[in-house]
Amino acid sequence: MQVMNRLRQLDAYPKINEDFYSRTLSGGVITLVSSIMMVLLFLSELAMFLHPVTESELIVDTSRGETLQINFDVTFPALACSILSLDAMDISGEQHLDVKHNIIKKRIDSHGNVIETRPDGIGAPVIEKPLQKHGGRLEHNETYCGSCFGAEQLDDECCNNCEEVREAYRKKGWAMTNPDLIDQCKREGFLQKIKEEEGEGCNIYGYLEVNKVAGNFHFAPGKSFQHSNMHVHDLLAFQKESFNVSHKIDKLSFGAHFPGVINPLDGVEQGQQTATGMYQYFIKVVPTVYTDIRGNKILTNQFSVTEHFKAAEIGLSRSLPGVFFFYDLSPIKVQFTEQRTPFLHFLTNVCAIVGGIFTVSGIIDSFIYHGHRAIKKKVEIGKFS
Repeated sequence: MQVMNRLRQLDAYPKINEDFYSRTLSGGVITLVSSIMMVLLFLSELAMFLHPVTESELIVDTSRGETLQINFDVTFPALACSILSLDAMDISGEQHLDVKHNIIKKRIDSHGNVIETRPDGIGAPVIEKPLQKHGGRLEHNETYCGSCFGAEQLDDECCNNCEEVREAYRKKGWAMTNPDLIDQCKREGFLQKIKEEEGEGCNIYGYLEVNKVAGNFHFAPGKSFQHSNMHVHDLLAFQKESFNVSHKIDKLSFGAHFPGVINPLDGVEQGQQTATGMYQYFIKVVPTVYTDIRGNKILTNQFSVTEHFKAAEIGLSRSLPGVFFFYDLSPIKVQFTEQRTPFLHFLTNVCAIVGGIFTVSGIIDSFIYHGHRAIKKKVEIGKFS
């Protein structure tokens, strides 16, 4: 019994007899408002507790020997698929000219409707009945070997279609000035095909696997080749003086998608105002590791970009019309980690919400109650005017 009495003396919440309670209208309104605020703040805190939060950290990127996947989806409304090519190169000296693997092209009309979809570089025409073989007439049961028209690197090298002739020219660093003089191109209707696609556009999408070093990739008309240590595109074969490289970047990313990422070039659209020109995008790639709540890691990248348009001078190799993406890698890596709020932290916040609102509402109610009583007393004795 003595222990119970001592515990009763420790009560920090002494009770008041209901006969001494004085309930007011202002107190009821304050109680209702504070209760609504408590519920709203509790629900907000509960939502934060149930959903993971993402913590970020910056570290030095020490990865070596990795590859970088570049995903793209770009539409050229005024550049036909037959003349559009994709090249990639980096500072290590590696080059991928006229990339065709993992690339899909869609021919589109002036209204944006798809005419044809095909993997790039697949389906080159086959000459079943050639007119002549390399170095003479074709004898019975002989295999056709087309001439490369002086671009052969070996005596027995064959060029059996127009694409192989263009590739042989590219390796030599030659430009193909008139495809109609090339037997294979003439019979395949190389120029005729380009004329048939006149006024069409092209949607090109896919991905590139490149070394994880600084470099660039670009979309440009014509077949590319190296000439005097310079990167050159053969535009003479198309017999055009200007190219409209207006474009829309539907998607551009470096690596896999992860929650919350915003790629700054997605949806960017550029309309060319001059006869020809070069669009340049200078990209800073930041390596990123995203770890979800289950511990699964996504190795990817973020990037920032600045853009520049350079009006090209027709006939100068340094003023190649096209869309160029120059990328460089940051030495700093960003780590994102999903975490749940600890339960004790959640409980502490809930107690702070309830206690804080209860205390503040009590102060406001006390101020209103005593203020009202003071004014009422002054009115009763006639001292309030």
